[in-house]
Amino acid sequence: MQSRFLSVGEFKFLASQTNTVNGRRESELKVFCHRYICTHLSASLHSLDGFLQKKKTSPLNYKERWFILTQEKISYYDFDPDKGKRKGLRGFVDLEKVKCVETVQPEPNGPPERVFAFQIVYDEGPLYVFAKNDDIRAQWINKLKEMVRFNKDLMQKYHPCFWVDGLWLCCQQEVKQAMGCKVLDRKNGFMSKPSWLRGSRKPLPPTPTEENPPQLPEPPAPPASMTVIAQYPYSPMTEQDLELRKDEEYTILEKSDTNWWRARDKYGKEGYIPSNYVAKVENGLERFDWYSTNMNRSQAEKLLKTENKDGGFLIRDSSKAGKYTVSLFSKGGGETSGSCRHYNICTTPQGQFYLAEKHLFNTIPELINYHQHNSAGMVSRLKYIVSNRKRPPSTAGLGYGMWEIDPRDLTFIRELGTGQFGVVKYGKWQGKHDVAIKMIKEGSMSEDDFIEEARIMMKLRHENLVQLYGVCTEQRPIYIVTEYLSNGCLLSYLREGLKHPTAVQLLEMCKDVSEGMAYLESQQYIHRDLAARNCLVDGNGTIKVTDFGLSRYVLDDEYMSSAGSKFPVRWSPPEVLLYCRFSSKSDIWAYGVLMWEVYTMGQLPYERLNNTEIVDQLSRGQRLYRPQLANEKVYSIMSSCWTERSSLPINQVNKHDSVADTDEEERGAEAISAHSRFHCKDVFSQILEAIKLN
Repeated sequence: MQSRFLSVGEFKFLASQTNTVNGRRESELKVFCHRYICTHLSASLHSLDGFLQKKKTSPLNYKERWFILTQEKISYYDFDPDKGKRKGLRGFVDLEKVKCVETVQPEPNGPPERVFAFQIVYDEGPLYVFAKNDDIRAQWINKLKEMVRFNKDLMQKYHPCFWVDGLWLCCQQEVKQAMGCKVLDRKNGFMSKPSWLRGSRKPLPPTPTEENPPQLPEPPAPPASMTVIAQYPYSPMTEQDLELRKDEEYTILEKSDTNWWRARDKYGKEGYIPSNYVAKVENGLERFDWYSTNMNRSQAEKLLKTENKDGGFLIRDSSKAGKYTVSLFSKGGGETSGSCRHYNICTTPQGQFYLAEKHLFNTIPELINYHQHNSAGMVSRLKYIVSNRKRPPSTAGLGYGMWEIDPRDLTFIRELGTGQFGVVKYGKWQGKHDVAIKMIKEGSMSEDDFIEEARIMMKLRHENLVQLYGVCTEQRPIYIVTEYLSNGCLLSYLREGLKHPTAVQLLEMCKDVSEGMAYLESQQYIHRDLAARNCLVDGNGTIKVTDFGLSRYVLDDEYMSSAGSKFPVRWSPPEVLLYCRFSSKSDIWAYGVLMWEVYTMGQLPYERLNNTEIVDQLSRGQRLYRPQLANEKVYSIMSSCWTERSSLPINQVNKHDSVADTDEEERGAEAISAHSRFHCKDVFSQILEAIKLN
């Protein structure tokens, strides 16, 4: 059963209810805490990774605790939600050890539940708490500052961003105890006092001769409005949506939802727009089709080679901040396949732009216009605009706030296939939007749990994930409506649709999957059934991961993978085979097998072995062989996904039966530790390096 996330705001009411215990008044706070908090309160940070591997499955990964706040400390207890009672004490923090209470900037691509964070820093490090909105966060920060403002060890500087994966995101320092990088605001009342004043936590009253009363904190400045330009047209799908007209500017009024922003057009009309349809107005180039934002060198080359037009070009941001690069595809010089050249746009001390020194221009558009008619030192003139904006991206849902889809708006056109949960069909929504519709076979999944989780899954948005548009739950069978990709599943594409692939093409496929998986990992999602069959290919050859997390809702005791077996054995690491211990590290193992599928053009892993023989081979430390198309560098990346650091051989760890002691089973799973495997983002970085070498 999925837990409901309670924000900090929901324990504000409970905090006002006081009890008298042994002559003291105390406030009780009921709150869901992220495992980071619970681990941090009860143990050191070094045990964080091992603790998180237990059940790190989704953004709903919070522990419900009952907090009691007194004048001396914050204590937290286990909580029974059914009886509404607190249970055993789990830990506490002495208020006198608190050194800082401040806001924390959201993580890049972090889930919506972790936007309004604040930190309580004490002698063991930061304790992160997440509020429902900014007002609630401000109330709690002010209250806590009031209670600890006379502490003797208050910090002068703090870190405004999270400590993640051994790094402070704000200043990139790698030492956890490093001094903060931002000076505390001295106007907020958070100032240290001499030790002789610490006999009481209450401030001294003003003296009769005091002329200047204490100044109240200055109100926060209103957020500066942001101007964006529409890069795609958008027709409203709900009454709350606002129409977007390409190349027109809009003012952003609210960004509380990362996928849908509230905006105002030039006529004063307001509504919600998809955030990935607009770009912030920064350099004036956003309105030109030849300018591509957020594109690196390898992505530019992939796009130009896919277009395969002599003289095809685009302008992108250079790796050097504030600079721009012209990427040009040419078939000149007798080349049959063509090649890409990259030219940096240079700037004179007077602020003029040039590619060739003899031809200076006041603006980049003037420079591009000139070189569209003259090569002037380049291998070709700029003949054809190649843009990544030809097709609008997928939106997170079919309109703002819409996740329940009326089945009468769906038209079924043809069957695409049959999967674990039922039939998948290609269709249209409201007769004009391409969609894929999964008709869930009754009795195949825990429907109530999935419906609750679908609300969260809809907020996941990445160019390498198949977008969930919504569900039809007011009928049976229920439907899952997703983005439709025209080239079908990656496995079939490898076996039938891809002829004579280049080394870069294969690496780009692996890069697409690793980028999507790195995003899932950052959102604390585990796929559990990653394989080529569960990736789809769009019309441009981009790979997108699908069916992430659905295996959790299978009702059978044994998960029937989409390959048809009782368990995805060929893609599973030892800790899953022996203990069903899923984590992001088990996804890494599966990703290595997926790379093997790509480089064998869709062969079946361990094709001559049955499941029992596969488990035996893994227990002996044997792994999949190097495919013929994979060089040593690629195979080393592949192999790194299959590493393990075991304190005893796998074949000496007996699989426990159904009555095994839970703690013993946990220790057995820890014995086959997957800590030495990379994170998804690390594999992504290695893939990028391999692409550069090719």
